[in-house]
Amino acid sequence: MTRGRSERVLVRHWDGSEERRRPDDLVVEEPLTIELDAVTVTTTMRTPGHDFELAAGFCFTEGLLGDASVTSIRYCANEPAVDTEFNLVTVETDGAPPPTPRLGLTTSACGLCGAESIEALRERLSPLPASQSPTSAEVLAKVPERVRAFQDLFGTTGGVHAAAAFGSDGEPTLVREDIGRHNAVDKVVGRMLLDGDLPARGQGLFVSGRASFEMVQKAWAAGFGVLVAVSAPSALAVETAAAAGLCLAGFVRDGQLNFYFPSA
Repeated sequence: MTRGRSERVLVRHWDGSEERRRPDDLVVEEPLTIELDAVTVTTTMRTPGHDFELAAGFCFTEGLLGDASVTSIRYCANEPAVDTEFNLVTVETDGAPPPTPRLGLTTSACGLCGAESIEALRERLSPLPASQSPTSAEVLAKVPERVRAFQDLFGTTGGVHAAAAFGSDGEPTLVREDIGRHNAVDKVVGRMLLDGDLPARGQGLFVSGRASFEMVQKAWAAGFGVLVAVSAPSALAVETAAAAGLCLAGFVRDGQLNFYFPSA
């Protein structure tokens, strides 16, 4: 199901010398409820589009699938999808552990930041092996500009984030956009999961915002060796990246970047 991801409204624009009316495009934001084997696990505010990828990616990066495989994904298993306005997705597996529902609404702004400690992640994720992921500053510094060429919805609305997988040469191999940073990442991971491309050995993950704990968690779970963020990381994100063996680059903009290491 494909729907418009932007809506046109009328605004009064001030250009510094005069005011005039003109149309403006706004990104669409709607709730998506995700079910795993008929159990509701979360509701997140997202930009419609690539909903199956988002649902699969969320279940994977949050560790809800265990060793199970996704057998089917569909809109609303128990009633016509149109009745829920295509805002409910059911992920079915061949035997995932009984999920624990998330309480409350996951906003497009922050997701479930800090919901798991580094120790909890270590219990389910092994440190990343040495890989051929790009770590050259020269290569990584060019990633944001290369991804920008694929950010069509941002170009229209200016109101969405992007996430991208990229290869050792820094070229994007998969780009997704969403009003939520975490949703954009889950859409990338979900697509790779459904295509059988995980773990993401030899690839990097780009995010257009800050590098929070949650972004590092999702990159670690998917097997990316490098996380590139346009903005700053949090202290917890740096500590988590160190535990994962993940190369973390922040403030990647204007041809510059910082590599982050935990304090001594």
